[in-house]
Amino acid sequence: MLHLFRRSLLSMIGLVLILFLIIVALFAPLIASEHPSYVEVQTEQGTTRVEERWEIHFDRKLQSPSLQHLFGTDDYGRDIFSMIVYGSQTSLRICLMVVIISTLAGIILGGLAGYFGGVIDEVLMRITDVFLAIPYLILALAVAAALGRSIDHIMEAMIITWWPSYARLFRGQVLAIREQQYVEAARSVGASNSRILFRHILPNSIAPLIVEITLDLGAVLLVAAGLSFIGLGASPGTAEWGLMISEGRTLMFHAWWYVTFPGLAILFVVLGFNLLGDGLRDVTDPKLRR
Repeated sequence: MLHLFRRSLLSMIGLVLILFLIIVALFAPLIASEHPSYVEVQTEQGTTRVEERWEIHFDRKLQSPSLQHLFGTDDYGRDIFSMIVYGSQTSLRICLMVVIISTLAGIILGGLAGYFGGVIDEVLMRITDVFLAIPYLILALAVAAALGRSIDHIMEAMIITWWPSYARLFRGQVLAIREQQYVEAARSVGASNSRILFRHILPNSIAPLIVEITLDLGAVLLVAAGLSFIGLGASPGTAEWGLMISEGRTLMFHAWWYVTFPGLAILFVVLGFNLLGDGLRDVTDPKLRR
């Protein structure tokens, strides 16, 4: 009983942390004391993209935390608290876009492979195995370096590396469910393959996907922050936590607040996703519940 209570308490803490992130991201314009502007930038490929710009104040550079600047300022005089608040929008956007698109691709490809089997299964799973054979971080690094530095590019790079695990997971669920009696009953009354997949198989195999998604949200945030830290992610001047740590790492002994607060933001968000994922795993796994 004590073990279950401790598990549920940790899950609630994780849920509170994630809800706090969502609230901060949604109400960033009201919470932050300073705000960025957005400009269109011409790329080398001839396209345009919108980039974030923060006003520079050299007269207040590297000020320590105070009532005026709760988390201090950076070496350009930008308010770190405001940048962290807006950085929550960037982090949440990256996590949701990567996981949602990867999950949809995994459900479609894994569902086709598991349900139809045969040549379709063989071809799709061999393609999946090629991606899974390469460490996802190495593949993400290579794709991000080839595409160039931007938030959109790191999302594309991570989607390419993330979908195979969902395809493999969902295929396994489909294989375990497709011969169940209720699926056979639906097939016998003439239900279409798409109806069987999305009406009967998907709802009964979604629980492991939800747990995997929750745990992966924290991993996506860490990888995105890592790519920005080494210069393959967000463009300079963007409110992104990994980039903020990268910009302040050379000054960490003189301005500890520069890297401490973005690092704590990453820590608490990843911790929240992991605690919530562990709790969902306990709820959906009967063996762990017992």
